[in-house]
Amino acid sequence: MDSEFRTIIEPFRIHSVEPLRITTAEHRRTAIREAGYNLFNLHADDVLIDLLTDSGTGAMSRDQWAAIQHGDESYAGSPSWYVFLEAVRELFPFRHVIPTHQGRAAEKILFSAIGVPGKVIPNNTHFDTTRANVEFTGAEAVDLPIPEGRQPAVEHPFKGNMDLAALDALLAERAADVPVVFVTITNNSGGGQPVSVENLRGVRALCDRYAVPLFLDACRFAENAWFVHVREAGYEDRSIPDIVREMASLADGMTMSAKKDPLANIGGWLAMNDDALAERCRNLLILTEGFPTYGGLAGRDLEAIAQGLRECVDPHYLRYRIRSTEYLGEAIDRQGVPIVKPVGGHAVYLDARALLPHIPPLQFPGQSLAVALYEAGGIRGVEIGTVMFGRHPDGTETPAAMDLVRLAIPRRTYTQSHIDYVIEVVTAVAARAEGLPGYRIVQEPPALRHFTARFEPLPNDSTAPAERVSV
Repeated sequence: MDSEFRTIIEPFRIHSVEPLRITTAEHRRTAIREAGYNLFNLHADDVLIDLLTDSGTGAMSRDQWAAIQHGDESYAGSPSWYVFLEAVRELFPFRHVIPTHQGRAAEKILFSAIGVPGKVIPNNTHFDTTRANVEFTGAEAVDLPIPEGRQPAVEHPFKGNMDLAALDALLAERAADVPVVFVTITNNSGGGQPVSVENLRGVRALCDRYAVPLFLDACRFAENAWFVHVREAGYEDRSIPDIVREMASLADGMTMSAKKDPLANIGGWLAMNDDALAERCRNLLILTEGFPTYGGLAGRDLEAIAQGLRECVDPHYLRYRIRSTEYLGEAIDRQGVPIVKPVGGHAVYLDARALLPHIPPLQFPGQSLAVALYEAGGIRGVEIGTVMFGRHPDGTETPAAMDLVRLAIPRRTYTQSHIDYVIEVVTAVAARAEGLPGYRIVQEPPALRHFTARFEPLPNDSTAPAERVSV
């Protein structure tokens, strides 16, 4: 595109549209109360702008829909499997590729094969299902982000980096207990922040020193590669696919949710070079997901993922994608609303703890802000904080490192006017932030409570949590 023009346009035309349901504030207050003040429990028709997640919520392209028509549903050895396999290995040339119905299935299979009580699995920062699948095996999930990664307002080009000194110390003490080191690209729990290739090389060197394999949680690999391309010295002239292949070459395996960067509505995979581990994982796949050439997916899904992998590394698409997210974050920042800086790849993260200092972390300021955004304007975000990460396997509860609200942008779905509306709503809610209440949990499941827990607002002068019901 001609560089003299500042406007970054969507590199596509809209071919099909779906209606949005306009609701009133009174309707939304009733809906969220009936949902137990948990945005996951809302009926999607009651949501105007849905920024709950970017996972599986994007718009597939004309060519992806056309690829679906090529889907071959043979149980074993489908031609669609080979199309999928070739597309994956074009970017991630691991020996073994094991398809799954989504990313958490890949995590479940891998950690079931390697995680047992007494093991510890470090990551720059585990996201919710990763941590839950690690802890379900009895292993310990340890987060080792760089110090800047825990400070929302601090600027750093690669805030997703792993703390190499902390990893070195952990491996020096407990390498025999570490079956794998993980690096999440981009770092979702840390604000959608990228990891540099230099940092990844440092992690690789430590893994080599202590003879521990390195895996990538790579579901936002293309966005991470774009940040490397524009921010890391020596990569400005490298193509996005080339950067992706270099990142993959530093790892021994990966998990993937194809619902993120690969632009599909369902799917994922587990890949690795270890023959013996792959055999164990395939056996678990057959037990829980399906045959190794479909892994819980239809042939049409495999075709859609393969086409999405070609589209998601297009530089024009990535320039639009990252700049659109920055547009939202920069506008909110100009209004004085605290956010995680710099703006991440797939989402803008509001710093609820900074915006709502009158709400203690154990009264869930992120949940309060997320509910307020929905009540005010029908915007559905998600709390990334003490609700999601505050409870530990032993039942104790402590504040998370940060209390954030993630506004995740579905790919190729909303226009600039939708985002301008989001800016207005966030600004209006922030203007009355001091009046927002804290919340308490009145019912919660034993794991991944943020998905189904029920809440109620506290009086503004309340400091005492209520009795909880575990389900």
